[in-house]
Amino acid sequence: MKVLIIEDNVRVSGLLKRGLESQEYQVYISEDAEDALVLLNKITFDLAITDIMLPGMNGIELSRIIKQRHPDLPIIMLTALGTIDEKIEGFDAGADDYMVKPFEIRELYVRIKAILLRKSSKSKEAYSTHLEYHDLKVDKNINRVFRNDKEIILTPKEFKLLVFLMSNAERILTREEIAENVWGNHFDTGTNYIDVYIAYLRKKIDKDFDQKLIHTKPGLGFIFTSQL
Repeated sequence: MKVLIIEDNVRVSGLLKRGLESQEYQVYISEDAEDALVLLNKITFDLAITDIMLPGMNGIELSRIIKQRHPDLPIIMLTALGTIDEKIEGFDAGADDYMVKPFEIRELYVRIKAILLRKSSKSKEAYSTHLEYHDLKVDKNINRVFRNDKEIILTPKEFKLLVFLMSNAERILTREEIAENVWGNHFDTGTNYIDVYIAYLRKKIDKDFDQKLIHTKPGLGFIFTSQL
């Protein structure tokens, strides 16, 4: 398991590194957000631990960027303050957990294990061969889609897009996330392919039904939900 620590206090980062290595984690250290983002583009990490007070870009801003680029990467946020407003801001930025300094290193071990266990459970769900949401059912084994027991015929790309939307139901997805996961890293986000395919899906998935499932969030992206 690879863990990235973003901490400008050498003493603190050193203590964390020695402690986590004793638990058999492979640990990398960045002293600022910019260096952390470079590492995140080069290495696939299982967890990031970031201080809030960093030189330059702070941990809140960093967490927002990490969640945009690496939405499945869990983040533990560290701070010396720990006010309610600060915690809320941290969670809104994408933090999965929050620890106030000073803390007991054994508690950090427990929280890391809990986060990684949740991540593992979500990964297993993602590999499920069947997806269901509202009255929509997808069988990934045979690439078949049914809504209210009526079969809907999709092209391979439409099917892949639908599976990604359903697997991330009720979460706003940016065009960049959709491009990376459905079209691949080399997709030209300057094109309108995503909007075109969303329109294709809407015609097939939503047009003949009162409850719409695919929604646009202006300036943000798209969300798959029955709650709107």
